[in-house]
Amino acid sequence: MTGPVPLLLDSHALLWWEADDRRLGAGAREAIEQPAARVFFSAASVWELAIKQASRKLDVPDSLLATLAEEELTEIAISSAHALLASALPSHHRDPFDRMLIAQAQSEGLTLVTNDARIAAYDVPLLW
Repeated sequence: MTGPVPLLLDSHALLWWEADDRRLGAGAREAIEQPAARVFFSAASVWELAIKQASRKLDVPDSLLATLAEEELTEIAISSAHALLASALPSHHRDPFDRMLIAQAQSEGLTLVTNDARIAAYDVPLLW
């Protein structure tokens, strides 16, 4: 018997999970909250959220990183291999942060938790 699939949270999924927002899909929430779940977030998502907060497009809780640590989510750093894979992806999606998440999910064998329909054009498992 295998355990739950490892998950990588997209930036919006990360925020909605932290805020207990019902916009996060029920299936995604259930998978994230499984006791044996392995849940990851990307440095790219933190970077994206920080940029949006600095430009006043989004409010990010000051407690976000503390909550992620407390809930034992694992951070994935951006590697050179991730960057090269992201740059080689087809141009279905132009957002560099989403392209990085796709590359990380592909190279690390993770299911991407997102409701971004454009990501479905890539060879990456999705959950919402």
